[in-house]
Amino acid sequence: MAEQRSLDGTEGQIAYRVWPHDDPARVVILAHGYGEHIGRYDHVAAALGAGGAVVAGPDHLGHGRSEGERVLVADYEHVIDDLHAVVEAVAGEHPGLPVVLVGHSMGGLIAARYAQRHGDGLAGLVLSGPVLGSWSAATDLLALDEIPDVPLDPETLSRDPEVGAAYAADELVWHGPFKRTTLESLVAALETVGDAPALGDLPALWVHGEDDQLVPVGPSADGVRALGLTDLREVTYPDARHEVFNETNQDEVIGTVADFIDEVTAA
Repeated sequence: MAEQRSLDGTEGQIAYRVWPHDDPARVVILAHGYGEHIGRYDHVAAALGAGGAVVAGPDHLGHGRSEGERVLVADYEHVIDDLHAVVEAVAGEHPGLPVVLVGHSMGGLIAARYAQRHGDGLAGLVLSGPVLGSWSAATDLLALDEIPDVPLDPETLSRDPEVGAAYAADELVWHGPFKRTTLESLVAALETVGDAPALGDLPALWVHGEDDQLVPVGPSADGVRALGLTDLREVTYPDARHEVFNETNQDEVIGTVADFIDEVTAA
């Protein structure tokens, strides 16, 4: 049973969820994507927990049950600080266990930046459909005088229509438009990540749907490879859309991630 907790973040209370394990061999931290919340990762946590992990992750600032104006992020470095506080809180309860960070979409950007700042505390990094490199969705919207009040299309998430229906009905998901400040800070964060030193030999896995219309695979691939990872594994899935953890082949995807985590934490 997941435990709901909170801590003091950079701009208010940050809610986070912990999926405990009686005898864990590793700690896995999840960083969710834009507009969603960590509760959508119950099935991922359950699968990783079955493999011996204690799993945890925050609702980012302005998301889910955390405080802050909805989906407003003026500085992604604050989100990294909040994530680090969660990592320290959970890993501190399990001293000596290896830690792996898993980031999806915007969470992939957050995870990459976290690795640049705190990679010495990680045994591995997983990037799922990460917003890295360039993201035309943000730059195109910023070029408009007024950002349209158009929410994300749930049909772009997965080939499974039930995923989109559940997303549309989820009251903790943001169903409004992007905010200009958030887009501006996201673009700035992409530039910060791109200008940072190489991540080197940190083991990393990148997974991506080849039919991802929200975060196209090409620009993301450029961003992932620009991280300077010398131990990078790449897996793309034909016909899969943005949320590969919620795709029709989700068991395959989560299994690939679980195998990678087992490998990099085996020592």
